[in-house]
Amino acid sequence: MNSTRTHFRRVAVYCGSSGGVGTHYLDAARAAGAFLAERGIDLVYGGGRVGMMGAVAEGALMKGGRVYGVIPEKLKTRELAHEGLTELFVVDSMHARKTMMASMADAFVALPGGWGTLEEVFEVVTWSQLNYHKKPVGLLNVRGYYDHLVAFLDHAMTEGFIRPIHRPLCASADSMDALLDRLSKLQIPDIGRWIDKP
Repeated sequence: MNSTRTHFRRVAVYCGSSGGVGTHYLDAARAAGAFLAERGIDLVYGGGRVGMMGAVAEGALMKGGRVYGVIPEKLKTRELAHEGLTELFVVDSMHARKTMMASMADAFVALPGGWGTLEEVFEVVTWSQLNYHKKPVGLLNVRGYYDHLVAFLDHAMTEGFIRPIHRPLCASADSMDALLDRLSKLQIPDIGRWIDKP
């Protein structure tokens, strides 16, 4: 890692769409959206208007931010697609959704979420490891939500399943300010440095 910083134009945010979560999580999502908007960073997210998805979008929109949603046709009604966005893209599959979000964003942040959030964040970390992109990925560790996951990733590294050179590919911090600062300085290792080494 060096002192070089990356400026982010668009950040993709992954988060839960369930409405049955504590208000502190919804407040954190709104604050995250507002933080991005206040710094002139566009939000790319899953396109829903419920749960944390809706909260992060509303946070950005309330501060005049640009918000781009990407939602599969099948989930458009079930997730109650947000119709007040800068632009809403309706795609034909979950794969198309993830691909489009990844192509639009300069960095990825996971707020608290469940299966879908975890699947999305691990996929983009894997793509980063394999140099399919060189965009940083981070966890916003709201109220210690990701403490156990961070500890598991450290354990996986200790056990040899994650190389030390790759452990920083999934960064974490408890505030958006600290997390984006960390991501802005992250260097993605080139695949040639490790792929042929034991």
